[in-house]
Amino acid sequence: MSIQPKVDQTQPSVARVYDYMLGGKDNYAVDREVGDFFFKDLPGSVSIVYSNRQALVRAVDEMARSGIDQFLDMGSGLPTADNVHQVAQRVNPEARVVYVDNDPIVLAHGRALLATLDTTAVIQADLVEPESIHHNAEVERLIDFSRPVGVIFSAILHHLNDDEKPADLVRYWADLAQPGSPFYISHFRTGRNPETKAAEDKLQATFGRGRWRTDEEIAGLFGDLDLVAPGVVPAALWHQESQSDVTRIGSNVQELTVWEELIGAALARKP
Repeated sequence: MSIQPKVDQTQPSVARVYDYMLGGKDNYAVDREVGDFFFKDLPGSVSIVYSNRQALVRAVDEMARSGIDQFLDMGSGLPTADNVHQVAQRVNPEARVVYVDNDPIVLAHGRALLATLDTTAVIQADLVEPESIHHNAEVERLIDFSRPVGVIFSAILHHLNDDEKPADLVRYWADLAQPGSPFYISHFRTGRNPETKAAEDKLQATFGRGRWRTDEEIAGLFGDLDLVAPGVVPAALWHQESQSDVTRIGSNVQELTVWEELIGAALARKP
């Protein structure tokens, strides 16, 4: 008999709020209350979530096409369309993925989704305790640190305060990784406008943590890793191959909304 995880339905969860905003059903009233603030009080802000997700898909596809066949997805959130393993395995069916999240409902739903896959696992662990992740049995089974590994921090490091030293967490994995390993980060960007302040204040009030950062601060999270061009840019523009949906920087086809400006993305590699 499987043991169902204990889920506190009185407290909102970052993973479940994201799930709700992406149109998922694995959330509770307390999560929908937070999501509805963004839908109703900050109309258009849902584009942050979609821009972030689309950039992640492009990043994983690019990593896989460059030959990366193993991935660690930190703070992965609930399963949705085009999950990391699905994107990677479209390129290489043998690609291996470990999803890491501290929300027990992510563990339950992730394991249900991945029940038939030997190449993919989901573990419940805290991002700020990297040793416990490194030595987890599933990580040891699927990730070979003697070869390059793709490490993903998609929309997770902005939930850490400065005193939790997010750059040190990136460096921990960079020290373990082999040269050529790609690291992907997406992160809320400081916009110095009313929309940024309203969104940041809401997340601070809800979760009691998190900080928007400038492009320079986001780039600093990579430490000594080599940033891949174009560096930190709005996620909607990061390696966007088509101008049909959103313009590239410098084009006059269409301008980004203020919300699309508030989530940045970048990729770096270990030299």
